Amino acid sequence: MTEDLVLRTARALAHEVGLEAVTPGAGAALRLLAAAGSARAVVEIGTGTGVSGVWLLRGMRPDGVLTTIDGEIEHQRIARRIFTEAGFPSGRSRIITGRALDVLPRLADGAYDLVFVDTEATGFATCVEAAHRLLRPGGVLALNGALADGRIADPAARDVETVTTRETIKAIRESEYWIPALLPVGHGLLTAVRS
Repeated sequence: MTEDLVLRTARALAHEVGLEAVTPGAGAALRLLAAAGSARAVVEIGTGTGVSGVWLLRGMRPDGVLTTIDGEIEHQRIARRIFTEAGFPSGRSRIITGRALDVLPRLADGAYDLVFVDTEATGFATCVEAAHRLLRPGGVLALNGALADGRIADPAARDVETVTTRETIKAIRESEYWIPALLPVGHGLLTAVRS
């Protein structure tokens, strides 16, 4: 998947500030999920420099709004500029500064078509719980980093991030509320449809 100048710029800026943006393959999968669901309302947890936000916006309906949450004001400033450079008017994104744990409870129940989680694995369980509340039936959850850089399949890997990711995947797989699939793109994109 080749990226245009806007995405390459956003990716270079992410590298400069020490962030790892979604891969082009994961970005394309996010665009596909947004387009397949004709997404009008999307929540992104972890704005970064706007790489994943651009991919999501490009898949959403023309009247869709991306609500993106991040605790770093500087990252959001960059993302806002990237969204503008990508041709999206300011009304297409709602950028909220704050911790996801503080912001998510203020968002409306059942009002979203897609929730994308790109945060530390230690926050996965809380984000998945919030996503279940935020998504409409048939809405999609996408969780970045589900392969934990190859450690998921390694039984010797017992670090907190890997164990948390394993537990989250297991909980989603065994839940009656989700229809899951693990997409082997980027660092692993765990997707699940809310039943």
